[in-house]
Amino acid sequence: MALDRRNFLKLLGAGAASLPLTGHAGDAPPRPGRRVVVIGGGFGGTIAAKYVRMLDPAIEVVLIERNRQHVSCPFSNQVIAGIRQMSDLTIGYDKLAANYGIRILCDEVTAIDPAAREVVTHSGKIGYDRLIISPGIDFRFDEIEGYDPASTPEILPHAWKAGAQTLLLKKQVESMADGGTVIISMPLTPFRCPPGPYERACMIAMYLKKNKPRSKLILLDANPDIVSAGPLFTRAWDTYYKDIIEYLPAKRVTRVDARTKTLFVEGVEGIQGDVVNFVPPQRAGAIAVSSGLVGADRNWCPVKVSTFESTIHNNIHVIGDAAVAGAMPKAGYSANAQAKVCAMNVVALMNGRETMDFAGINVCYSAITEEEDISVAAVYKVAQGNIVAVHDSGGMSPIDFSAARLEHVYAESWLKNILTEMST
Repeated sequence: MALDRRNFLKLLGAGAASLPLTGHAGDAPPRPGRRVVVIGGGFGGTIAAKYVRMLDPAIEVVLIERNRQHVSCPFSNQVIAGIRQMSDLTIGYDKLAANYGIRILCDEVTAIDPAAREVVTHSGKIGYDRLIISPGIDFRFDEIEGYDPASTPEILPHAWKAGAQTLLLKKQVESMADGGTVIISMPLTPFRCPPGPYERACMIAMYLKKNKPRSKLILLDANPDIVSAGPLFTRAWDTYYKDIIEYLPAKRVTRVDARTKTLFVEGVEGIQGDVVNFVPPQRAGAIAVSSGLVGADRNWCPVKVSTFESTIHNNIHVIGDAAVAGAMPKAGYSANAQAKVCAMNVVALMNGRETMDFAGINVCYSAITEEEDISVAAVYKVAQGNIVAVHDSGGMSPIDFSAARLEHVYAESWLKNILTEMST
């Protein structure tokens, strides 16, 4: 499946550069040949769209994304801490469209019709031969008593979708009086970015230590223990934030009172804070749920390993956070790896060729100070019909933080490289 990039660009010629960045489904021309539609312009969707075009330029690719820009959730905790700008995490789609001949539609998908092989948006319908969706996550608000999806996040921000919520939490932390208490409440697994809440605790504690030294942070973990890189985060808290962070495991919040900024553990034990970062339990993005792509748990999308084709609807492939992907965590790098193999197999299926088995890697970097990072990594493969971690692959950073400053450099490079791959 090797592709000569020079010939590919020559094939596209000036016409690719003239493709519109944005449009509407109603503007899309009738399907002249084979078409893959991709829903979602994040870590999974952009890469899937790009690789389908790279592997077979004869396949038309339409990428539908509601936002004109993508803001990375990875590294957004550093924005809250004031050591990174939102612009550092923001990419557009113009170069992706021009360089690969991908049609970008800035529109909201309202429905998927698997029988008709059509995607319905606010502005029209667009047909597909194969559909790849990378819809990310949404929240199970209905499981939290007292939670109003419209108003509660404006008082108790989740900041688990980067953007306005990130900046709101940042503002609240900055505005809090010295001596105040920040509460972070995290849900039971699975959720997007397993190390994320623990990294966020480090970043906010770092800010408090420097700017509001009499303040405290309480991390309420619904899980019985730290779910990712536990020894590393425990050491970081003991080393740098011992008098700031209080970690409380097995504290599942089931009720909130936004007016008083109070969280209730199992609906009974009330804990009040000055700033409350409440991260609700999660599920696949709304379009996956409404289109009947979620399984018996009504939360996540079961897929066939390697092709990531839905086990419920044919010709629809689900990647990224929304998919049930065995041992792979719900993370940006996971979505990137899944997207590449999914794209290769979609192209193979559309050309009558054999598909390949999935193999991929995931690395999650987490900042523990302004100049130190830790990581957890693994290699994944298919075994006995499921995605599993390869034995003795990957691992965690050294427990003594001897590589933490070097890993900070690696993390910076990871962010730059993956966002560049997504946008050019």
